[in-house]
Amino acid sequence: MGLGLDAHRFAWERPLIIGGVRIREHDGLAGHSDADVLVHAVIDALLGAAGMDDIGSLFPDTDPMLAGADSVGLLREVVSRLQQRDCRVVNVDAVVVCEEPRIGPHRGLMRAILADALGVDPVAVNVKGKTTEGMGFTGRGEGIAAQAVVLLEIETTVDG
Repeated sequence: MGLGLDAHRFAWERPLIIGGVRIREHDGLAGHSDADVLVHAVIDALLGAAGMDDIGSLFPDTDPMLAGADSVGLLREVVSRLQQRDCRVVNVDAVVVCEEPRIGPHRGLMRAILADALGVDPVAVNVKGKTTEGMGFTGRGEGIAAQAVVLLEIETTVDG
């Protein structure tokens, strides 16, 4: 099992992408890549469950090749690396924390995009939207946070 957390502040004049979905009615988030806070949390959860380094070690923000990178593409790369280690995603449960935009209208598409990248049925992926009712940086509308929990099945072999 792995836990991932990510947060980004709003950055005007950037596209907002959450869970691979472009949300047109709101400005985007600051970040070296596309700043997809949900996908970044899922990546960190996957890496943690597999006992690997975090997203910043694997995809450093100092790498110019990753400037503006598609986070769903990075997720696919992580899944490929996990498969090489005989790891299989069982399920993902994620929460996006923000006052705006509302996540509900986009949940289905987010789940489908994540499930496709993870190689699982959409029923194995859950995405929820929550507010903090005005409290903290998300409540003040300064940014968005996301948290994800991932369960991996890791195939092990026993010699002897």
